Amino acid sequence: MKFFDKIISTDYSKSTILIRLLVGAVFLSEGIQKLTFPELLGAGRFEKIGFCHPGFWAQFTASFEILCGTMILLGFLTRLASVPLLIIMLVAFVTTKYPILIDKGFWTMAHEYRADFAMTIGTIFLIIKGAGYWSLDRKLKNS
Repeated sequence: MKFFDKIISTDYSKSTILIRLLVGAVFLSEGIQKLTFPELLGAGRFEKIGFCHPGFWAQFTASFEILCGTMILLGFLTRLASVPLLIIMLVAFVTTKYPILIDKGFWTMAHEYRADFAMTIGTIFLIIKGAGYWSLDRKLKNS
C-alpha cells in the first residue's frame, strides 16, 4: 500500500492543473493524430525516422499517448501515467532532435525542440509534484 500512496500523493497545489491540462491535452491530441493521419504523423513518420515495424510503433506510441494523456487530464495515477510519456519524449529527442543537433547545430535543434522541451519539463514536473488539488489522485488519497 505504501507504493500506491507514493504514486497518488500530491502537494494539493491548485495551479498544478495548468500543467496537467497542457501535458494531458497535448499528448491526447498527438496520440489521436497519429491514428487519424497515419501517413503524416503515424506509421509514415515512424518509417521516415527509421523505425523497424513503423505501424506497430506508431500504434503503440499513440495508445500510450491517448491513455496516459487522458489519465493526466483526470489527475488519475498522474505520476505513473507520466513515466511512459517521459520515455516517449526521450526517444523522440534521440530519434528526431539529436540528429538535427549533429547536422545543423545547437540553435536549429533548440528551435525544433522547443515544444518537445516544454512537454518534457511538464512531464518531469508532474512526476515530481503529482496531480495537484483538483485531481482523482487527491480524492483517492483522502478516501
